[in-house]
Amino acid sequence: MLIKEVITIIEEFAPLDYAEDFDNVGLLVGNDSEEVKGALITLDTLEATVDEAIAKNCNLIISFHPIIFSGLKKLTGKNYVERTVLKAIKNDIAIYATHTALDNQHKGVNDMIAEKLGLVNRQILIPRSDSIKKLQTYVPVSNAAKVREALFQAGAGNIGNYDNCSFNVQGFGSFKGNEDSNPVVGEKGTIHFEDEMQIGITYKKHLESKILKALFQSHPYEEVAYEIHSLENRNQQLGMGMIGELETPVDGKSFLSQVQETFNSNGIRHSEILKSPIKKVAVLGGSGAFAIENAKSAGADIFITADLKYHDYYKAEQKLVVADIGHYESEQFTKNLLYSFLSKKISSFALILADTNTNPIHYL
Repeated sequence: MLIKEVITIIEEFAPLDYAEDFDNVGLLVGNDSEEVKGALITLDTLEATVDEAIAKNCNLIISFHPIIFSGLKKLTGKNYVERTVLKAIKNDIAIYATHTALDNQHKGVNDMIAEKLGLVNRQILIPRSDSIKKLQTYVPVSNAAKVREALFQAGAGNIGNYDNCSFNVQGFGSFKGNEDSNPVVGEKGTIHFEDEMQIGITYKKHLESKILKALFQSHPYEEVAYEIHSLENRNQQLGMGMIGELETPVDGKSFLSQVQETFNSNGIRHSEILKSPIKKVAVLGGSGAFAIENAKSAGADIFITADLKYHDYYKAEQKLVVADIGHYESEQFTKNLLYSFLSKKISSFALILADTNTNPIHYL
């Protein structure tokens, strides 16, 4: 299996279209036409991670965090990023990163955190509003079912827990082909009216090329009339963070102790523990201070995240508890998530969970 084929599988799970604009995701180092000998799955790619890949005969590292985040102007080995990249290049090891493309997935990073905490009734905390598009096309009534089915098979018409969703209006279409035309119905040079079905259907934006291919292949007309609109609708299956509920409410101190044990955290920094029990829990792996207000608005009793600054704790305003469990700690199970998904799809080479502990933070 080639690296590019592995990438296609990864991006079925975490399409790069949904990575944040500031991020640097995808294939960062290497040639995607190389055959994969083995893949090492890790949270971070460091020199030690590359060493582990070499020792385990892996020429592909699948990482959550990107080792190259901002532009590299030199490759002289003067810092840990340059040394890691140089070592990977010298040893023909490719590096692929998912980061916020996986953060934004419904069954991604934050769902894994929620699963570890035993949360039920889970929903995206901050649904995205730039991920849904709408296709409108016009098809002869006799061909409408064929075109609809082709669009459904390509992934269009999925809305939450429902699929095969479309809206259809019957009417009359008119056209007149010029001397170079080859009309399926009617005659060139003569205006023709045809009973047509207007089909309206939504789809996730990363599927656009697949949707259009299905449209053109299934549509009978020489020239296909269609319109595409970007929608502002919030996608309830895509976005940052997650909120859910504990099956049984618990007091704040006991819950934080449970969190500390579950995530093997050496210390949790938190705002004042409130008297009311914890029932509704919001989570966001990694740096999540920007979502404190979203957690409040959603009625969370506690918001679990990382990288909080001093003044972020004031934002709790005794309406919820905000808790910093550590960046590494909050995202540590991400590599297990990637491994679980890929192991169901790939059997032609070894998939290996990295043993290297890449947490840069130590505690006394």
